[in-house]
Amino acid sequence: MKVLVTGGAGYIGAHTVRALKRAGFETIVFDNLVYGHPEFVPSTELVVGDLADRALLTDLFSRHAFAGVIHFAAYAYVGESVQQPLKYYRNNVSSTINLLEAMTEAGVKNIIFSSTCATYGEPQTLPIPEDHPQNPINPYGSSKLMVERILQDTHQALGLNFIALRYFNAAGADPAGGIGEDHNPETHLIPLVLDVALGRRPHITVFGTDYDTLDGTCIRDYIHVNDLAQAHVLGLQYLLDGGASQCLNLGNGNGFSVQEVIAAAQKVTGRPISVQLGERRPGDPAILVGSSQRVRDLLHWTPQYAQLEVVLQTAWDWHQQRFG
Repeated sequence: MKVLVTGGAGYIGAHTVRALKRAGFETIVFDNLVYGHPEFVPSTELVVGDLADRALLTDLFSRHAFAGVIHFAAYAYVGESVQQPLKYYRNNVSSTINLLEAMTEAGVKNIIFSSTCATYGEPQTLPIPEDHPQNPINPYGSSKLMVERILQDTHQALGLNFIALRYFNAAGADPAGGIGEDHNPETHLIPLVLDVALGRRPHITVFGTDYDTLDGTCIRDYIHVNDLAQAHVLGLQYLLDGGASQCLNLGNGNGFSVQEVIAAAQKVTGRPISVQLGERRPGDPAILVGSSQRVRDLLHWTPQYAQLEVVLQTAWDWHQQRFG
């Protein structure tokens, strides 16, 4: 069966394309390459285009019979979303409506949507369950929540089936090599720490050391990108088998502090990592850890890379290959 992967030349998208191929699916990648890397999908048909181009989408769906769509294409920089909210609502919401219209006109009934734990806002309970109130505190999170609601309404009105996966922190790289985390600008902790280990940056800044955690630094839930990709494949198979539409958390269910990540990175790399202490950033919760019980039960999903040092080792192997 053939699957359309929007944003499939990006970090998570490219790993998911590999996972789909391993599961026997044929893939077509649709990416505007603003942040994607065409070399990440060398053996897959790549359609270079933007979801704002409705005519291109109509033509694409007229030429291919897709069993489903996995939708990654979005802007995802929280700080930028605060400064340029209209850019985020136009790209993340309006362009998704274009995609859904093209899907429904072509009779494509299944979509896996890349959502985010940012739809929850400040956590009221930990670990965060799927029925936690959704009160996003930035336009990025709000744009993803809007799409979740659009999907629910489209499901009710038109029978579109969906799985919305609310990610926590994707990390690591496929041990098979060739793809990994390479953002510009880079804002994620693990690649920034590994940049310091490689000598590409002078230090890592720790934003806040006075949080109510064991070592005073923020705690986050890290999930290996291959585990995340596998959940997309399982979600698609679940929908194709007639499963009910769902919103699901996607994380390890365990949290690691910034200081723990830095210490583990020093152990994995065998190199010193210079640290600079900074002030808290506005809107950074002390702890963000999600309950993953529902996705484990529903999709029979089990993370294969649950140990932080294993995640870091795969990221380090890729980082040296890409930047060393």
